[in-house]
Order: sequence, then structure tokens, then C-alpha cells
Amino acid sequence: MREAWRGRVVYALVMILMKFLRSITMFGNGLRPAAVAGLVAFVLALPAGAAEFTLWDIHGDSHKLSDYRGKWVVVNYWATWCPPCLDEIPELVDFHDRHKDKDAVVLGVNLEDIGARRLQEFSESFLISYPVLMGSPDPRSTLGPIPGLPTTYVVSPDGEVVARNVGPLTSKSLEDFIQRMARTARVSAAERESFED
Repeated sequence: MREAWRGRVVYALVMILMKFLRSITMFGNGLRPAAVAGLVAFVLALPAGAAEFTLWDIHGDSHKLSDYRGKWVVVNYWATWCPPCLDEIPELVDFHDRHKDKDAVVLGVNLEDIGARRLQEFSESFLISYPVLMGSPDPRSTLGPIPGLPTTYVVSPDGEVVARNVGPLTSKSLEDFIQRMARTARVSAAERESFED
């Protein structure tokens, strides 16, 4: 069913794109290089299915995002030198500890050039209970851009990126968002079922 929905969305986007191209060629002097570049960037920016990455944690274990399918995944990009990141850690620990065995997990991706041993000591001193993964200082990730720290992406149980937040979060704001998204998904599923009958 999901493939049929995506097919309809892609078809609609192609039709809009074709109308746009016709309007450019009918009312202008053809396609300009900037217009073509913009269209290519738009198409390349469309989500291409479920998000994925593989990163190593501070204990030497690998973590694939797809290992967590079926749960909400809160991917938090942070650094030890970032005061808002440090303020947010207790909130993320609280959220992770209350949800890890049920419906959600937190993955902390550190974006510093720092040794695993030093990061492990730091994580232990802050009582971080969620997996701390070793990233690299890059303003991009496979989930999307990282314009500042902390940046948090929320990935649905299906593996789709559904939200990004730049700045610190609270455990309550994460819970409220996930409950809202889950409620919307249940309503959408019920609507699809009644529509298909």
C-alpha cells in the first residue's frame, strides 16, 4: 500500500514539474542553466526511502539505523564543548530510559575529533545510558543538514525521517511529538482501510 501511495506522489510531482517546464518554454526563452540546476536540486532532495547509516559506538560496536526499525529513533548530534548539548543530556537520558524497552531509543552522535576512550569517560561522567556513536565534524549527515548543535532528527518506526530540531529538547517535548505522530499514523491507517473497503 505504501508503494502505491508513493507512486501517486511521484506522479503528481512529475505532472507539476512538466507544467512548470511547459510554462518556462512557452513564456520565456527556454530553460536557463539556473532553472535546470534548481530542478535537479529539487528532484535530488526528494526522500529516497528509509534513512540509513552505520556508525561505531564508544565500545567498538556498530549500530545501523535499520537495527532499530519498529521503534522511534531520536538521533541527537552533539559535542562535549556545546553547553546546550550538555544541558539536554539529562532530558535525553530520561526519555531513553523510559522508552528503550518499549517504543523509542536515543542515539547520540558525537561530532568531534575525539578519541573513543575520552568520549567514554565523558559519557560515564554524565551518566549517559543511550548509545554514544562516533561521528565526524561534518555539517551534513545521511539524515539531513546539521546547521548547529545540538541538532536532533526523529526517525519513525518505518525508518523515515519525520522531524528535525535545532537546539535543545526536553523529554516531554519528544514524548508529545511522538504521541502526536503515532496518533496521526493510526488515524491515517484507519482512513486508508475505510477508503479501501
